[in-house]
Amino acid sequence: MLWKSASVVCLLTLVVSCGSAPTSSGGSPSTTAAPTTSSTATPGSTASPEPAPSAPVAEQLKFTAKTVAGADFSGESLAGKPAVLWFWAPWCPKCQREAPGVAATAKDNGAVTFLGVAALDEVPAMAKFVDRFALGGFTHLADKDAAVWKRFGVTAQPAYAFVGRDGKVDVVTTQLSEQQLRDRVTALAGS
Repeated sequence: MLWKSASVVCLLTLVVSCGSAPTSSGGSPSTTAAPTTSSTATPGSTASPEPAPSAPVAEQLKFTAKTVAGADFSGESLAGKPAVLWFWAPWCPKCQREAPGVAATAKDNGAVTFLGVAALDEVPAMAKFVDRFALGGFTHLADKDAAVWKRFGVTAQPAYAFVGRDGKVDVVTTQLSEQQLRDRVTALAGS
């Protein structure tokens, strides 16, 4: 019974936090609300067959999940590649406002792998969100139990994880404007 109470409290915290980050009148996040964390991969970790043979695998990428379409996905497949993970929920107003800019940025930056990580809802709602906002240009995970979110320390949406070729992970736990996202993706692609 205690775990149910804890789950309800956690879910309510996430629901209430959607849209709670302060913004300026222009709709972009204030500069004081952009905490980040970084980590590096552990030496000697094994990589999946897709990345370069010596590509470090960040601890956060050691997961498997189902996509919104029902396929299996391994986080280790991102090792050695610049990647952006976008954490979202279908009912989140900020995520809905961000979606067109994320889709456009992903489309314009083929050298960077984008991965949506949807949580806090059921798969049909996630699939509807992907269709509604034309996000089919990249893979989206159905992280129904928020296990991938937890690996990256994400407790509210929207959020991002930027993964460098070197295995360094930079997590941004606030909304980004399209220009802020594009700037980060450009830097990531050049690293």
